[in-house]
Amino acid sequence: MATAVDAQVCMLPLSDRRMVAEGTLEFRFVKPAGMTFKAGQFVDVTLIEPLETDAEGNTRGFSINSAPHEPNLIFTTRLRDTAFKRVLQSMPLGTSAKIEGPFGHFTLHNNADRPAILLAGGIGITPFRSMVRDVAHRKLRHRIVLFYANRRLEDAPFVEELFQYERENSNFTFVPTMTRLATPHSGWTGETGRLDEGMILRYMRRHDPITAAIYYIAGPPRMVAGLHKLLNAIGINDDDIRMEDFAGY
Repeated sequence: MATAVDAQVCMLPLSDRRMVAEGTLEFRFVKPAGMTFKAGQFVDVTLIEPLETDAEGNTRGFSINSAPHEPNLIFTTRLRDTAFKRVLQSMPLGTSAKIEGPFGHFTLHNNADRPAILLAGGIGITPFRSMVRDVAHRKLRHRIVLFYANRRLEDAPFVEELFQYERENSNFTFVPTMTRLATPHSGWTGETGRLDEGMILRYMRRHDPITAAIYYIAGPPRMVAGLHKLLNAIGINDDDIRMEDFAGY
């Protein structure tokens, strides 16, 4: 976990932003020289003298969506009708924000002999995207299975990018699932329905017993709690489960 000594505070100008899925905004800052972090960590972003504010305040924690080797700090968020999100969408490029961090210990384990099972819901994909990009860059040999649940394909950023990583890395398996398709003939040919024991077990290799893996869960609090309970029920010890919930987006 990052300590007070490790954490940095800097003022960075907003360099770019774009919509990456329905109701989902990506925004980025140029990473300052000397800043380091581990894939999966987060920072606090504070708006400086915004044009409007509300009771939720001017600071939010965001998982870093880019990998440590990349030149930008990239963040992705679901949009809600709050002052913070409205300002984030409209403030001019070049406007500075305070970035403090990195923080957190939601990072990939070091022992590559143990598979990593990543369970993401919605915007919970952000720390995992950083991990997958970092693994690809460093050519780590971890066996990784990433499950990614969304209501609809339109709500799901980075799907094509993650399929590309799967094509390039035989140790990486990407399993997106859609839980609320509008019609059964929507063109989606992948998994459907919620993440459950059956879906997880279908993508485990025969020589990888379920207790061999380290499990990571990120997403809305109810989903995280439900998957935690499911993993316990199938025999996964809490020592092998790491969780990060995204309340309120």
